[in-house]
Amino acid sequence: MSAEYAAAHSFNKVIEILDRYDRSESKIIPILQAVQEEYRYLPQEVLTFIATSLRISPARLYGVATFYSHFSLEPKGKHILKMCDGTACHVRGSSAVIDALRDKLKLTTKKITTDDMMFTFETVSCLGACGLAPVLVVDENIYGQVSPEQALGLVNDIIEKEKQNA
Repeated sequence: MSAEYAAAHSFNKVIEILDRYDRSESKIIPILQAVQEEYRYLPQEVLTFIATSLRISPARLYGVATFYSHFSLEPKGKHILKMCDGTACHVRGSSAVIDALRDKLKLTTKKITTDDMMFTFETVSCLGACGLAPVLVVDENIYGQVSPEQALGLVNDIIEKEKQNA
């Protein structure tokens, strides 16, 4: 697939999303959510295209995209891991889980997505499930009182499923 085809395809998807929401400025958040769902992040050139299509400034759209933590301006992996490192989780051992996952996935505090784009690993301040500390969210599934071994097992299970589906 050529780069030109990929770019045109990307904008065709964005046009479909914009049309679905009637190109309405009042629907910026659902538009951004749909674009991010499609591409797993909000590419800069797509944000500019959306701003132009909605007849708003790119700065206004960028402001919305950066205000909400749900949105990402960087590519994310197919599977999103979020480890709580708030006080309760930290006291109950989240650091060991974080270290184990970063080691397994060859990630750091700065590099949060694997080279193969399979995983993105983020630490968050609170997931609101302190009674289950330490808490790990894998995609949309919540795992409480997770140990480093359990966290690695979850990642290994995903890796195996991906190999079977390849």
